[in-house]
Amino acid sequence: MKRFTLTLLAALGLAAAASADPIEGVWQTEPDDGSYAYVTVAPCGGNYCGTITRTFDSGGEYNSPNKGRQIVRNMAAQGGGAYEGQVWRPSNDKVYLGKIQINGNQMALRGCVAGGLICARQNWVKIQ
Repeated sequence: MKRFTLTLLAALGLAAAASADPIEGVWQTEPDDGSYAYVTVAPCGGNYCGTITRTFDSGGEYNSPNKGRQIVRNMAAQGGGAYEGQVWRPSNDKVYLGKIQINGNQMALRGCVAGGLICARQNWVKIQ
């Protein structure tokens, strides 16, 4: 019975890992004002949020005051690897309309104003 329980738990764990949404994981941002970060994206409520977990500059890893802050907020899946929500830009402390398109281990993230007519874009790479 113990072996059956362990086998069942292992199978459920594999099924949960296989069903993880493509946006979930650790992503490396593109450098912005000379710094970049690792952002961990995970479910939050019914959507997805990304929290800065590590920060780097030209000198290597450093302890930024932005660690632990949400940079990707309330991203709702739209289908086909697309998500919409909000993004926060640490360098100017502004929140923008956020749009994400996932393609494999690549994320195209856009922060937009004017209802999405004017956007700045970053490309992130999934590292975990």
